[in-house]
Amino acid sequence: ERPIDWEAMKKELPEGTPKPHDSILQPGSLIFNKNVNAVVNMANYSQWWSWKIGANWKHPEGPNSTIEGKDNHPVVHIALEDAQAYCKWANRRLPTEAEWEAAAQGNAKGNIYTWGNDPEVLNQYANTWQGVFPVKNESVDGYELVAPVKSYPPNDLGIYDMLGNVWEITSDLFNVNHYKNIDTSKQLINPTGAEKSYSPYNPLQEEIIIKGGSFLCHESYCASFRISARMGMSFDSGSDHAGFRTVATADMLSKE
Repeated sequence: ERPIDWEAMKKELPEGTPKPHDSILQPGSLIFNKNVNAVVNMANYSQWWSWKIGANWKHPEGPNSTIEGKDNHPVVHIALEDAQAYCKWANRRLPTEAEWEAAAQGNAKGNIYTWGNDPEVLNQYANTWQGVFPVKNESVDGYELVAPVKSYPPNDLGIYDMLGNVWEITSDLFNVNHYKNIDTSKQLINPTGAEKSYSPYNPLQEEIIIKGGSFLCHESYCASFRISARMGMSFDSGSDHAGFRTVATADMLSKE
């Protein structure tokens, strides 16, 4: 929602990137384009994303939209700073990637999904994409876009919606080389993420790890509804398929 500072923004863009027209350089967020009829190149994700000026968590589809009646939906169009501000207000914090995966695994170890290893029951347990991505969503799982929370069964810890629906922000930095550089001869106990962010596809911006996949994930494009799947999201990004989940620890609860 904050006015855009071009001088700050251009530091995170390739040198020589021209300044967009002032009519475009306004606060907004990314919205999935439901009217895509054909895709020329699957590597060009701009074909199914639209930049919507005025879209934010209170107005998820643009200035004239509202969250009225969506109290049970996950909040979306959230940047890292938004999630951190909520955590400070609610006396919570964001999970590390390791904590997130532990919660998703529940009492199991090494499962591919929160319910086990059978991909055939995906539509019963998670809100993802069915059909041909991104031109046809058959909504076999009951929802075309975001679903209310608790629309699918929980895992064996009673935690809902760890996979699918919306991506969830963690507190760890996204670094594609982090796990390659870990000393596997030592046991890691409650590990945290990388000290620095790095992605060859977005080298100029810091990125945070997001987990769980979303209603847009499909096996033909990104099977990100696996517990181990991860993506990087820039700190100031927002979209209609990314939100967050918080952690409450015993010491936090004792202060309430």
